[in-house]
Amino acid sequence: MDKLTIKQLRQYEKNGYISPIDVFSSKQAKKIRKEIEEIENKWPGELEELGRNYVHLISPIFDKIVHNSKILDSVESIIGKNILACGTTLFIKNPKEKGFVSFHQDAKYIGLEPHNWVTAWVAITDVNEKNGCMRMWKGSHKNNLKYHEQRFDENNLLTRGQTIENVPINKTIPVILKAGQMSLHHPMIVHGSGLNKSNDRRIGFVIQSYIGSNVNQILGKMYVQLARGKDNYKYHQYANRPTKLMNKNDIKFRKKANEELSKIFYSGSKKKGKY
Repeated sequence: MDKLTIKQLRQYEKNGYISPIDVFSSKQAKKIRKEIEEIENKWPGELEELGRNYVHLISPIFDKIVHNSKILDSVESIIGKNILACGTTLFIKNPKEKGFVSFHQDAKYIGLEPHNWVTAWVAITDVNEKNGCMRMWKGSHKNNLKYHEQRFDENNLLTRGQTIENVPINKTIPVILKAGQMSLHHPMIVHGSGLNKSNDRRIGFVIQSYIGSNVNQILGKMYVQLARGKDNYKYHQYANRPTKLMNKNDIKFRKKANEELSKIFYSGSKKKGKY
């Protein structure tokens, strides 16, 4: 098993994230990108707005990423052997567009408790400071949830435009990844990302999140898959794994899952965004 080293686990405990971790080759990453662009061309709009979520339920290639043994080995080191995979999201920043992600904490609105979960951010393209990589405020996961201003910015890739103000940029660290690498981050760490100022797309596939089977969804309903071990708690309903790209039944189920996810993300809000 490719479990995390003691050094990596200490880094996670101290900083709130680990990076980089090798998952697959650049050749495989190109194949995944091709899958994204095939869906965009053949099924326009299916990966836009709410459609960026639960891609692993309509694509066998993304399903295989979610169940990748290298990823799961690393995740097991953090949350234990009983692992459920719940949500996934494609974060795509096209060149010359103004998409950004404000500084926030994942745990603020996602409703997963206790915090025995971890987010995997998988680079489908190279990710660097020029094209808008994530920046982590290391150590911020040790503090409480911070106040988030709901801004609903037009170009913010987050649901509510949730923003933590006055984050000290000089204390944040860029998470630079090669295509096929990933980072893992804690639910409480403050992070965000800037504009893509390059001439190519910046694509990240985010598994948000891998949860221990003891983790419940307190704001609504999420559909999970058993990724490893056992589910002794049975808190969640299950989703099937896709066997064919864009199967009609899978598309229908994903729509239902996204409707439930939207209820979670906008719980308590009088306004909704496009994601």
